[in-house]
Amino acid sequence: MKNYLLALVLGLAALGAQAVEMEISAKEVYEKVQGNDPGVLFVDVRDPLEIMFTGFTDVVHVNIPYLLADRTRWEDERSIYRLYRNPDFVAQIKAELARRGMKEDAEVITLCRSGSERGKPSAQFLRDNGLPNARYVVNGFQGSPVKDGPQAGLRIVNGWQNSGLPWSAKMTPGKMFRVDK
Repeated sequence: MKNYLLALVLGLAALGAQAVEMEISAKEVYEKVQGNDPGVLFVDVRDPLEIMFTGFTDVVHVNIPYLLADRTRWEDERSIYRLYRNPDFVAQIKAELARRGMKEDAEVITLCRSGSERGKPSAQFLRDNGLPNARYVVNGFQGSPVKDGPQAGLRIVNGWQNSGLPWSAKMTPGKMFRVDK
């Protein structure tokens, strides 16, 4: 029994040692993708309508939303449309991996606006559903808002846009999530 428990503990420790950290900086992701790392899938997990108004980076391999806005349901408390998890999110990620000849232990890196509401939760959700090396871009696409001063509330501190990395107001049609295809 002692040998079994020891083997179990050592096995779990080895698994934990193999897992990658969940957080990754925008610059690190850029370097991985620019270096054509064959074990990386970089996914923008924002609703395409948000991308349309905030910008996009063509460095992303594909847009697969984690949360989508339900434009038929309003949340009075937050003054927003109700958000719901894309029911096909994991299947769509796995299909994209398969399409690219990648295995489920590939490094799937997610990008949202700030890294908190969709980035980290989407990476954790992927890990919980069989993709052990899912990660997210800390501070996301637009970064954190300034807390004080005349620019309070503006997202000009960090994130993809504020790191000097390439982005545009234009979306790349072949990379965007579309319900008509």
